[in-house]
Amino acid sequence: MPLFSLEGKAPYIHPDAFVAPTATLVGDVVVEAGASVWYNAVIRADYSRITVREGANVQDGSVLHGPPHLVTEVGVGATIAHQCVVHGAVIGEKALVGNGCTVLDGARIGARCLVAAHSLVPAGREFAPGMFLAGAPVVAKRPIAGTQLEEWVDGNPGAYAELAQRHRTKLLLVG
Repeated sequence: MPLFSLEGKAPYIHPDAFVAPTATLVGDVVVEAGASVWYNAVIRADYSRITVREGANVQDGSVLHGPPHLVTEVGVGATIAHQCVVHGAVIGEKALVGNGCTVLDGARIGARCLVAAHSLVPAGREFAPGMFLAGAPVVAKRPIAGTQLEEWVDGNPGAYAELAQRHRTKLLLVG
């Protein structure tokens, strides 16, 4: 996997994390235990630290970056689904950001929120825990408690932890 140090800051990957061989990590990136960073994801921490917390997953083709002086963090057990952009934002514990979303500078997604696919979270917006968020710009639609959305939030971290272990132990380069 391409790992790059920049100005004396290098990525740290916990030995129990999975980072796909085609993911690119640059600078002050921290990937905690049990987290996963998938194929063709780019995490570029050249301005400020980017942290992927324990058990979180950053899926294929997603890009994480941030401006100076803003935290970029994917919370414990959170999911950044395929082809998302998270820029200078904080994603709460076990939140799920659906495919193709953009989450901009200073936004904060509460714990256990689900952001619908292709939503746009504008800069500086904050959302309470446990909400279904959708739209461009995103709005809070309803609580996820007791709905099928809650099953996605509850099931995704474990499913991706298991999948990451399969890739860590069984992935073979062919050709």
